[in-house]
Amino acid sequence: MSRVIEALLFVSSDPLSIETIAEATGFAAEEVRELLAGLKAEYDGQERGWQLEEVAGGFRLSTRAEFAPYIERLLRTPQQGLSNAALETLSIIAYHQPVTRAEIEQIRGVKADRSLATLLGKGLIQEVGRKEALGRPILYGTTDSFLRHFGLRSLADLPKLEEVFLQEELPLTGRGEHHNPEG
Repeated sequence: MSRVIEALLFVSSDPLSIETIAEATGFAAEEVRELLAGLKAEYDGQERGWQLEEVAGGFRLSTRAEFAPYIERLLRTPQQGLSNAALETLSIIAYHQPVTRAEIEQIRGVKADRSLATLLGKGLIQEVGRKEALGRPILYGTTDSFLRHFGLRSLADLPKLEEVFLQEELPLTGRGEHHNPEG
């Protein structure tokens, strides 16, 4: 029965929720959960080149990170990373969402137009509404693509800001208060 789930995960380009797998297979949700745990243990125990991971509210098969250099060489595609400005902007959005362009610029101290355009173009952020304020500015938030890209199950998996600053040995002052990413 786990092979049926394995086949579904193999052909899906997006993470599959337990509910979606249960609906497709006719298995009970608890049975799906147990079969997924068994597949994960099997892959981890056999040290396969792929893994079963939980991201963006679902499960997917993915190659293990340690094999990225080999895969990149095979595909010969240059990795298009994000600039430091785009990463800073993305971090602000992830931790302070929903957030306006003006609020991002206030935190960063510089314009954010180019970074916002880049992040929107890559599908890492999206417009999530309008703020009830003068001019009704656009509010930005992260997407499921953001969660998949960074291998996160949910925003709750983001490191705490205090941990990030301690790890980077950066001061925690002058950057505004920590905003609960789930709120």
